[in-house]
Amino acid sequence: MSQQGPILVVSAARRPSFATTLDIGRLFPVVETEWADAVQAVEQVQPAAVLASSADADAAGLAQLAECAAARQPYLPLIAVNPDRPHPDNVIPFLQTQGGSPDRLVARLRAALRVRSLHATVMRRLVPSTPMALSQIDPARDTTMLLIGRGSAYPALSVALGERTGVVGALSIEAAAKHLNVRDIDGIVLGEGFSPRVIDAFLTVLTEDARFRNLPIIVTACDLAPTYDLPNLEVVSDAAAEVVATALPLVRQHTFEALLSRTLKAIDADGLIDARTGLLTPEAFERDFASAIYQTQQRGGGLSVARFAFDPEHPRAQFDGARIISRLMRQMDFGAALEDGSVVVVFAEADLKSAHSIARRLSSVMRHTSHGHRDARSEPAVTVAALMPNDSAKSLRSRLQEDAHRAAS
Repeated sequence: MSQQGPILVVSAARRPSFATTLDIGRLFPVVETEWADAVQAVEQVQPAAVLASSADADAAGLAQLAECAAARQPYLPLIAVNPDRPHPDNVIPFLQTQGGSPDRLVARLRAALRVRSLHATVMRRLVPSTPMALSQIDPARDTTMLLIGRGSAYPALSVALGERTGVVGALSIEAAAKHLNVRDIDGIVLGEGFSPRVIDAFLTVLTEDARFRNLPIIVTACDLAPTYDLPNLEVVSDAAAEVVATALPLVRQHTFEALLSRTLKAIDADGLIDARTGLLTPEAFERDFASAIYQTQQRGGGLSVARFAFDPEHPRAQFDGARIISRLMRQMDFGAALEDGSVVVVFAEADLKSAHSIARRLSSVMRHTSHGHRDARSEPAVTVAALMPNDSAKSLRSRLQEDAHRAAS
C-alpha cells in the first residue's frame, strides 16, 4: 500500500508499546503527540490515521478527537487501544490483550487505510465531487449483521443487535455459510453453542476466503486467542452491550467501504447504477425496460417482470431486498428500487412459470432478515406478469400493479 501520510499516535505516555510496533521494520512513519495537542496535531500533521491510547484519556478528550477526525476528507481512521465504553461511533476499538500479537494492530491499521484509499479514489473520480462520509452510514438503515449461535445469550444478542442493525440469524455454521454465500453481510457475531474445534474451522475458512477476510468478526468465546489472519476480529465476552459497542464501529467502516465500492461501479456505469443498492437508477430502468420490450417483440422470445412490495412502515426492508436481488439475480436481468417502496425486476427470456420460480427463490432469502422489532421482516409481497404480444411498457406495468392490488385486497 502506498503511504498516504504519517500515523499520529496520541498518548500521555512518551512511548506506548503499539507505537514501537509501528516502527518495527519502518512500517509507517510515526508522529507522537499528547492529548492536549491532539486536535491541533491532526490539523498540522495531516495524518493518514490516528492511533489513540485511550487508557490515559478522558471521555471528553476522545470525543473531541473523534469529532475532529470525522470532519476530515478523505476518511481518517481513528483507532483507540482498549477504549472505555461508551465511545464515539467513529472510534474503532482495538482490544489489546496481555502478550497479544503486535501484528494484529498492523493488520487492523492496514484494513482501515485501505478504506481511506478507496474513499480518496471515489472523491477523485466523482465530478462534480459529491460529499461522502462515514457519518452518512446509519447502521439501522444500511448494515446487515450475521448472528450465529444457539446458547442462552443468543436472544439478548439478537435484540441488542436488532435495535441497531439488520440481523440475519443462524443456529448452525452450515446455515451461516449459506447466508454468507447468497447475501451482503457487513459483520459477524459468533456466539456460544459451538466447540473450539468448530469455531477454529469456521474462522480458518473465513481467513482463506478473500470475500470474507476483512469482515468485522466478534467472537464471544473468551478462551479463544485472536491469532487468525482476520484484521477485524475481536474476542469479547457474551455481554450484549459489549458486543454491540465493539462491533458497530467496525461494521460501519465495512459498510462505508462497500458503499464506496458500489459508487465506483456506478461511476464506471456512467451513473446508471444506484450506488446504494447496486441496481439501476429508476430513470435508467425505465429506458432499459422499454428497450427490452421492444427488442423482445421484434426478435421473439419471452420476458417477465416481478414486483417485490415491501412493508412501507419498514423502509429498510426495501433496501435490504434490493441488495439481495442485486447480488443474486442473473446477469441478463435488471431491476430498480422505486419510490413507492417496491423493487421491480425484469427477467429476460423467462416465461411466467420460470419468473415465478426465480422470484420465489429471491423472496426466500429475504425471509430471514429482521429489522428493529423482532417481528419486522423483509419478506415482500410478490406479483409477476409476463409480456403479451400487444403489450407496451406502460400496459405491462399497469397489469403488474393491478395484480398487486388484487393480491393485497
